[in-house]
Amino acid sequence: MRAEVIITEIVRLSAKIAKPIKLMEVCGTHTVSIFRHGIKGMLPKNIRLISGPGCPVCVTPLRDIDAAIRLSLMDKTVLMTFGDMMHVPGRGRDSLYRARGRGASVDTVYSPLDALEFAVSNRDRDIVFFSTGFETTSPLIAATLIEEQVRGIGNFYIYSAHKLVPPALRALLSLPATRLDGFILPGHVSTIIGMRPYEFISNDYGKPGVITGFDGNEILMGIYMLLLQISEGRAEIEIEYKKAVRPEGNPKAMSIIEQVFSTVDIEWRGLGVIPMSGLGLREEFSHYDAQRMLPEVQEDYSETTTCQCADVLRGIKTPPECALFKKACTPDNPVGACMVSSEGSCSAYYKYGDTE
Repeated sequence: MRAEVIITEIVRLSAKIAKPIKLMEVCGTHTVSIFRHGIKGMLPKNIRLISGPGCPVCVTPLRDIDAAIRLSLMDKTVLMTFGDMMHVPGRGRDSLYRARGRGASVDTVYSPLDALEFAVSNRDRDIVFFSTGFETTSPLIAATLIEEQVRGIGNFYIYSAHKLVPPALRALLSLPATRLDGFILPGHVSTIIGMRPYEFISNDYGKPGVITGFDGNEILMGIYMLLLQISEGRAEIEIEYKKAVRPEGNPKAMSIIEQVFSTVDIEWRGLGVIPMSGLGLREEFSHYDAQRMLPEVQEDYSETTTCQCADVLRGIKTPPECALFKKACTPDNPVGACMVSSEGSCSAYYKYGDTE
């Protein structure tokens, strides 16, 4: 359908529902696309879109940032990571970028395979890849470790901060303050995991979800499909993004992940520790675990600023409701992680403005 037709149908369904509807777009790429296409301004007033915890940079906690900084300061160690992790604030607003200014060995790469090749060329150094992301990037990290195992390079390690999206959505739905009527589910993650891991949303919580693509029409169609379910009293998981997502996902990619990783409890910024929501190395790959290089430390990693990033990630508040937004906290001087990545909610609101 053309955008004009979809919008007409959305208006019709919203009038039929005749009550406030709150939909969460889980993925940060969806958040940016919604702003870029002005979708919020096209919707009836009773339809509200809010951002979720679908930005891996945003949900990386202080503890992991601090650990990465400590690794980068160790003798004969080079820490490598994706570029958007450099400015994520840790404890005391320290960051990998600031640590590099103090002499830490930190570099950015486009792929963990680049870090592996760097290890080949620098056998006298320990190369640690600070490995973050959701199910989308996990297969590449797993494949890199399998490649290292085959080649036996010997000086390559990872610090795994990988997270899984479905357990975070379950945690969100369990929070009394989070009142949601449906989910715009992430397209990229779903190309890997498919549809079935989300079925608890409809089966256990009675909420609909639609796996949606990223252009304006696809997002509008996803919203229409959600409203149609709500108007008909249905709660199902559906796929709008059929050109890329199959119900079973990508079994080969999942098999590679499962070969290297097992699920573990892990901390999310703003959400705390979520059971079985992270990926830790299996025993046969545990010698690649950079966390073993670090001594156990007892530190207070509670958020000490008035930054509302945690509530933004939980869908309880929007960025403009934070007192620091556009004042003390800007993309050039981020206080919270949500302002760092281009896919972060605060960054998107800052760049495009609040159109609600």
